[in-house]
Amino acid sequence: MTEPMAVRRSRITPEREAELHGAVLDLLREVGYEALTMDAVAARTKSSKATLYRQWGSKPELVARALRCTQPVTLGEIDTGSLRGDFERMVACSDDAQMAKDTALMRGLAHAVHESPELHRALRDLLVDPELGGLKVMLQRAVDRGEIRPDCPALDFVPHMLIGAFIALPLIEDRSVDRAFLGEFIDAVVFPALGV
Repeated sequence: MTEPMAVRRSRITPEREAELHGAVLDLLREVGYEALTMDAVAARTKSSKATLYRQWGSKPELVARALRCTQPVTLGEIDTGSLRGDFERMVACSDDAQMAKDTALMRGLAHAVHESPELHRALRDLLVDPELGGLKVMLQRAVDRGEIRPDCPALDFVPHMLIGAFIALPLIEDRSVDRAFLGEFIDAVVFPALGV
């Protein structure tokens, strides 16, 4: 696992940061990662390139942080006292429209991730690893409470199941994951695999 990226001191308001992140995501949807430039972000947001680099350091980090800001809650923040409750809260906190947008963006970034080690690292450090860590803690709490057997072979594959659902549904049914599908998938696939 790589070292987390250094956190920079914020000189902008949370509202301005959200505005900048929104502009980055809009540009990503319009032109794709390869054609996205810091000049275009600066022009769209009426800010200087120097400010963007001082705040985010690089295009990959800016993109990863922009994607991160769309998450309503992190898995590490969820603790209802039961695994079923934790997953229900995760689904309830999800936003159907945002999941559709995020799925489309991630599909668009899939090629760029393979071409850019810097983007891959930024997405891992800022988006993927924190969520995987939160999921691992959530599952360990369920093991500690006796909800899941400690030797359950499916424990290591829960991330694969969840990520697989987001990848497979658009391919198989040509639609994005929504709360209804996610809830059904967890009940029909994840919980039975874990013996819950």
